[in-house]
Amino acid sequence: MVTGMRQRFFRTTLGSVLLLLGLGGSLSVRAQTPPETALPLPRNPDATVTCEVLIVGGGLAGTATAYESLKAGRTVCLTELTDWLGGQISSQGTTALDESRRQRQLLFYAQGYLALRDRVRAYYGGRQNPGDCWVSAACFLPEDAHTMLSEMLAEAARAGGGELKWFPNTVPKDLTYNADGSQVASLVAVQHRPAPGTPPLNTEPLSMVIEDAYEYSDSPRLQKTIIQFVPTEATAGPADWYVVEATETGELIALAQLPYRLGLDARSPLDPSSPVTSNDAYCTQGFTYTFAMEKMAEPQPQIVPEFYPQYEPYFSYENPRQGFAPEDYYDFVFTYRRLWAVQPRRAERIAGVGRPQPGDISMQNWTWGNDYRPGTAQDNLIYTPEQLRQDGQLAPGGWRGGLRTEALRRGEENAIAYYYWLTTGTTDSQLGEGFKVPNPNSRFLRGFDAPMGTAHGLSKYPYIREGRRIIGRPSPGYTDGFTIHEVDFSWADFRREQYRETLSESDYLALWRELAGLSVIDTILNRTPPEEIQRRTRSRIYPDSVGIAQYAIDFHPCMAESPPEAPGNIERPGVRKAHGQAYPAQIPLRAMIPQRLDNMLVASKSIAASTIAAAAYRVHSFEWSVGAAAGTTIDFALRQGIFPYELVDNLPSQEPLLEVLQQELIRNGNPIAFPETSIFNESWDDWRPW
Repeated sequence: MVTGMRQRFFRTTLGSVLLLLGLGGSLSVRAQTPPETALPLPRNPDATVTCEVLIVGGGLAGTATAYESLKAGRTVCLTELTDWLGGQISSQGTTALDESRRQRQLLFYAQGYLALRDRVRAYYGGRQNPGDCWVSAACFLPEDAHTMLSEMLAEAARAGGGELKWFPNTVPKDLTYNADGSQVASLVAVQHRPAPGTPPLNTEPLSMVIEDAYEYSDSPRLQKTIIQFVPTEATAGPADWYVVEATETGELIALAQLPYRLGLDARSPLDPSSPVTSNDAYCTQGFTYTFAMEKMAEPQPQIVPEFYPQYEPYFSYENPRQGFAPEDYYDFVFTYRRLWAVQPRRAERIAGVGRPQPGDISMQNWTWGNDYRPGTAQDNLIYTPEQLRQDGQLAPGGWRGGLRTEALRRGEENAIAYYYWLTTGTTDSQLGEGFKVPNPNSRFLRGFDAPMGTAHGLSKYPYIREGRRIIGRPSPGYTDGFTIHEVDFSWADFRREQYRETLSESDYLALWRELAGLSVIDTILNRTPPEEIQRRTRSRIYPDSVGIAQYAIDFHPCMAESPPEAPGNIERPGVRKAHGQAYPAQIPLRAMIPQRLDNMLVASKSIAASTIAAAAYRVHSFEWSVGAAAGTTIDFALRQGIFPYELVDNLPSQEPLLEVLQQELIRNGNPIAFPETSIFNESWDDWRPW
């Protein structure tokens, strides 16, 4: 754990140093006007539901928040757009756990994530990796993930005396606030079910029903229940309840009109690898509709989609591989995220695992395949604030999810076309001739009993790598609002000439002062030139850490032109410049606290992080750790009668209650730092994530 003197006195940001030198001062949150809160309901709510903790979004972060809250005895309301818990590992189909190498070797995770891994092994009769995939140590089936997580929440409720109120197929619609706009007073949501005489849910792809799902009124396809969520009862403390943002794209952040970032951040000494000089909100990471396919003994009929010619120019196996015959590429991609292997550890192998055999099931999540990567104002998936205003979604009653439905539809088509390319295609957009041969011995798996649980065979929701990201509250060293940046944890070689070429002289000096670690004061007082500054070889250590995260900075960049599948299109130049290794890092509580709203926490990929930092702070174990931190912090705040921001508002001075919270997290098996984390330990070579 963290050792040595209190780390708050050794923070290495330039702003904190100035504070310690007496050159800084405390900062207050900018005043903001809350959005209108009138609720033009077509009728009174059909139900009013009370809870102490309202979690919007049932992905891994939301599930982890519920898990800790239930163990603490809280009444929890949990809403989810789909009918499965788990997000990445269920409704989005990415049941191949992204884990860094050393962290997995030591099994150094939040206790709930460890329990999930153990449950996977037990569920499959001792097989941690029933898919025998090569990308992960654990590949398994999405529906099973939902089942396992449901069991975990039920057990947590029994153990702690909490109560779970689960609302599948439910979306947020409107928020109301208290008199001064500093707290969420209620949330109105819409739950949908099939209208009489219509097919079950998950019959149509998401793009065909998502707009309807957000409407208050019934439609020929969906019947709606309007639900109003309110606090259980008044408490003696300042907050009666807490609302947790755990959606995949940061819906509540946009709905509440909180300060946030979207897309590429401008290049700066804090994010020096950014390819742009001003914010580009349209270029977010690609999203992916996953699907499952089965290896068959004989060729299967493959029906060409009518839209296949539109998307065919995009697809590729990506890179040439030494010693591979053309037919090997298919086996390589099939086993990459194979979710079920009939007979693992076969003698005939590829990429270290058994080759595909009849009965094996693979999930597809491939960059130059079913990734869909829009990046312009004409096709971006996640609407910007201006686009939301123009579309009427920020008006009372106007919220419809904040996504471009046409982008979803094209992503669905792209995924189906990619399957046809895998089985029948003969072209390769990146490798050229001779690499792609047909592989017709496959079957696209559709049906409610198929791995994705949908009649159409695509995942219930696309895998989202990046959404809206809050800007935290101003604090010493963070005058524009707290944010995790690239320089806080990246392993990149910032001596490369490209940084001298793209940064001004003053920005290049500022970059190296940010990297100076314990010697930062000396570098300022002595005016040390950047080439003489020795960089720290570890992540920034946060005094308010409440969780851990490690994964490489992993980009699936947007495409340069619209539409993404256009022949000859390329990835947005420069985005992968930041791609690469990252040190073991921490999750600061300040990154979870939005501006203006005192009773909301962010427990998802939408924490306060730059786009480069978010590329690492997005994988499975991070989501669980940040969710565990949210659930524990909320219970602690309710017991102590304080707001979470009061735990960090005097940093870098000592915060006694923050220390009590951190010790509680550690006792509960939720680490806040990696082993041997210290301001003096700069030996992390064994912790390269890849």
